[in-house]
Amino acid sequence: MTTTSGSGSGPDQQSIGQLISRLSEQAARLVRAEIDLAKAELAEKAKAAGIGIGLLAGAAFFGFFTFAVLITTVILAISEGLAPWLAALIVLVVLAIITGALALVGVKSLQKGTPPTPEKAVAGLKQDAETVQKSVKEGLSR
Repeated sequence: MTTTSGSGSGPDQQSIGQLISRLSEQAARLVRAEIDLAKAELAEKAKAAGIGIGLLAGAAFFGFFTFAVLITTVILAISEGLAPWLAALIVLVVLAIITGALALVGVKSLQKGTPPTPEKAVAGLKQDAETVQKSVKEGLSR
């Protein structure tokens, strides 16, 4: 003959206090897991951005000198037909216009990327919150 111990070990035998305690523990674990996911996602994005920034800095370093030689070449070519000071002034104006346009586009691009948010983690948290709310409502309606 089998006997039940009455220890409340089965899901139907748990008290409301035990169920709330389990829910609280599981919710805390879930939140910690989502925070860990957000940290990992941000670290991954920061690493990729750091590598990209480093490579762009190297390219900018060499590009600066390349561009200086190009500008000198353009000034020398224009000075074949005009006074050297006028050739330099024409190149200066063109470069100032290009610089202004690039600055405007760059600022707009930076504004689109800020603030950096862990989108997957935020979506996961929203889904988890909806699931918990749904479960609580279903549990209360029983």
